[in-house]
Amino acid sequence: MKKLVKLSYIKKLHGHMEADNGFIQVLLGPRQVGKTTSTLHLLSQHFKATSDYISLEKVFNPGPEFIVENWSRAHKDKKILVIDEIQKCESWSETIKFLYDENKRLGIKTRVVLLGSSSLEIQKGLTESLTGRFQLIQAHHWNFDESNRGYKLSLDECLKFGGYPGSYPLIEQHDSWVEYLKNSIVGTVVEKDILQYQSVRSPALFRQAFEIIVGYPAQEISYTKLLGQIQDRGNVELVKHYLRLYEGAFLIKTIEKYSNKIVKTKTSSPKILPLAPCLYYLTVIDDYQSDEQGRAFELLVGAQLVRTGWPLYYWRQGKDEVDFVLKKGRRLWAIEVKSGRKKSAKGLMKFKTEFPQASPVIITKDNYIQFEKDPLAFLER
Repeated sequence: MKKLVKLSYIKKLHGHMEADNGFIQVLLGPRQVGKTTSTLHLLSQHFKATSDYISLEKVFNPGPEFIVENWSRAHKDKKILVIDEIQKCESWSETIKFLYDENKRLGIKTRVVLLGSSSLEIQKGLTESLTGRFQLIQAHHWNFDESNRGYKLSLDECLKFGGYPGSYPLIEQHDSWVEYLKNSIVGTVVEKDILQYQSVRSPALFRQAFEIIVGYPAQEISYTKLLGQIQDRGNVELVKHYLRLYEGAFLIKTIEKYSNKIVKTKTSSPKILPLAPCLYYLTVIDDYQSDEQGRAFELLVGAQLVRTGWPLYYWRQGKDEVDFVLKKGRRLWAIEVKSGRKKSAKGLMKFKTEFPQASPVIITKDNYIQFEKDPLAFLER
């Protein structure tokens, strides 16, 4: 049964809109995680008479004049302008910059919210044209608590199917669920958020690479090994390019090895973190073996750590390893995830020896719910 779930990023957006501080509000995140639905609900509940919502998803080839026209109308009516799928408009960032700066010159407070799902395209526009003019709010895949409150998913179900709430009604129809994930989620993201905006030499190879990449959940893997798996004659720069594109579309997160030396961190083999368990499960499509379930739980924990917004790493020295290292200012946590996989705590002890300021933390299924509720509070206790 579907139930309305209050998402943390919508609460943050609401607060920013109420503050009316003159900054452009930018809500950015994966497709099909409730950005539009939750924003529309927020508008209907709190800004029904004071907002105009438009989606460029249904507008054919929108140009700058489309933004200008709607911006002017909203300003005239003293309303908040909310534009969904902003990346679909040609020269959107330059147009928004011009209008924002004109408002500032005239002493008019800007009241605009932008929504989008193509991170690379939008980030480019934000950094090139809108620096200092916006506040970024990050949307995320659904975690266990959200999935449980909205659709009664158990933790074990979340480790397989978690991430995209639109797929949850299809869980009992296994083949339909797989088809929906592959076509309506992954396929759409690849086509609309990556290939439509980015140059990729071999689109077919690029699509094939995704299944290979997410088949190494929460695992350290060398660029050379990935290149061999993809079976391309290119070099490791091709693999790095692919990873950047998939990361920019909110499908994965690559984390680097922790080191006091920046050069070593940047040249390390990455650890690949699919940002939703269902993306990994697509490569399994069967009951998890103990080791596979352990990996799925590890990436679920990793996705929550990504939500904190602080730098996230892993660590390994010889046979000693730490699943995640989170750095917040001077604070440093060495985080070990324990579930189905047999693992030693030697890595935590070795890391503590190397970095005495680090606080060791162990996360299990028994304390996961407490951790997920507020990851930083859990680590800082």
